[in-house]
Amino acid sequence: MTSIKKFQVTFDCAEPERVARFWCEVLGYVVPPPPEGFATWADFDRSLPPERQGAAFVCSDPSGVGPRLFFQRVPEGKVVKNRVHLDVRVATGLVGEERLAVLEAECTRLVALGAARERLLLADGVEESCLVMRDVEGNEFCLD
Repeated sequence: MTSIKKFQVTFDCAEPERVARFWCEVLGYVVPPPPEGFATWADFDRSLPPERQGAAFVCSDPSGVGPRLFFQRVPEGKVVKNRVHLDVRVATGLVGEERLAVLEAECTRLVALGAARERLLLADGVEESCLVMRDVEGNEFCLD
């Protein structure tokens, strides 16, 4: 019998804290408390060697159910389409105009946070409608 494993989703990015805080807002995630002995994450960050400062950031599901998200700074920029992306499930169970209205409302909220709308994929008889978007560093994700 196989047991369920906890997992973390890791994002390569240029500005870990900026991208992490965007995803906290999208998903209702939180930034965990800083390590013991530090009042803030900024205090902890300043304790690191200069080359490690700002190199990583984390956010997590406050309920403990969803995966932890880890954001790490990498030197190269995004070049091609993501091989893995998140589907943000905002319209589960909805169809037609009701689904489109929920997708559009969430799209408007996320654009205000710095996301970009890419394209609407309309229902095709097999899959329901979804909206392809990009986060604050251009990584694709779907509103589903």
